[in-house]
Amino acid sequence: MLQTSTLQFLKQLAKNNHKEWFDANRKKYEAAKADYAASVQNIINTFSKTDATIASLEAKKCMFRINRDIRFSKDKSPYKINFGASINAGGKISNNAGYYLHIQPGESFVGGGVYQPMPDVLKKIRQEIDYNFDEFKKIIDSKKFKSVYTGGISTDEGMSLSRPPKGYEENNPAIEFIKLKSVIAIAPLTDAQITDKKFVATVVKAFEALHPLIVFLNKALAE
Repeated sequence: MLQTSTLQFLKQLAKNNHKEWFDANRKKYEAAKADYAASVQNIINTFSKTDATIASLEAKKCMFRINRDIRFSKDKSPYKINFGASINAGGKISNNAGYYLHIQPGESFVGGGVYQPMPDVLKKIRQEIDYNFDEFKKIIDSKKFKSVYTGGISTDEGMSLSRPPKGYEENNPAIEFIKLKSVIAIAPLTDAQITDKKFVATVVKAFEALHPLIVFLNKALAE
């Protein structure tokens, strides 16, 4: 579980997102970061019994920096107000499908898949969904998957093309998923779940439900 002090730090950072405050509270940041890293490592160690491809990962190499890239952003706030980790056999900047854990007071979630891949990667995924739609549907319609990811594959605004991509017809049975620009599933986490002693087990259960989809997507990318 995460310490309540970790969530408290993130809440305070959201209200004081500037360098002076951050520098004055750096020890709190380091403690919160270490707390998050310990949970991520625990999750990796536990879940690697299901997905052996992540067994050698270190939490610190999965976690994203707290600093924001503000070069091309109108929002010049220097720090992210969350902790995020991409647990992926190929590394956090890999094209591989993987798992993600986002911690932000009131807005935390767990999930994964492939987010905004490059065109050549997305082309492979679309082809795999088209060729093996029955297998894909079986995965996302399974009781285990739907028990965690009640919203299914994310089709939120901006996640999908308005028209079929080149080479696909509107009447294709898989077209709803072929249109997607990302193939991800997420499940919310409450602050109470995050600070509960069952936190690691909750995340591992979510990853286990997602695992068949990750295998499916990575099979497409390996071809």
